[in-house]
Amino acid sequence: MSHERTVTIEHVLEEELGRLKRRFDMGYDLKVVWVPDGNGRLCGEVKEETIFIYEKDLNKASETLRHEFVDYAVSRIIEPYKEVTNKLISLLNEKAYKQKEALVEKLCKLL
Repeated sequence: MSHERTVTIEHVLEEELGRLKRRFDMGYDLKVVWVPDGNGRLCGEVKEETIFIYEKDLNKASETLRHEFVDYAVSRIIEPYKEVTNKLISLLNEKAYKQKEALVEKLCKLL
């Protein structure tokens, strides 16, 4: 693959990412890195603040970028709910453990 083609695909992906940032008004800290054949199992992924695109084909790479950006946006929106849910589960587990231990102590005293 020629260097000119690489620069063109990277440029198109950067432009598309800029468009997505403006349209969603979020993700301004994100950057995109094109790594054709970088991961044989995935088309793309978000790691920290970088969207990695592994597709060789420009159309597939652009589609993957859009998919990964939307996934990032949705994940950011649901993150507070996930944190609250996990905290609630942790508190309920702690309460259930204390109740179980209290019951075990009472039962042991009966023996």
